[in-house]
Amino acid sequence: MDIVQQHMLDSCRAAQHGEAQPPLPGTHDRDVLRIIRRRIRAWTSARLPPLP
Repeated sequence: MDIVQQHMLDSCRAAQHGEAQPPLPGTHDRDVLRIIRRRIRAWTSARLPPLP
């Protein structure tokens, strides 16, 4: 099952249960990548030795 089929299935289930529709695939990708990049930068800056 690909991502589009999974989204269609989730949308159908949400409609049957009277819940909100799930977000479209890829909607929050940039935000997730931005958060990951910030965490990596924070992790490396906390563990790198200070410059002489």
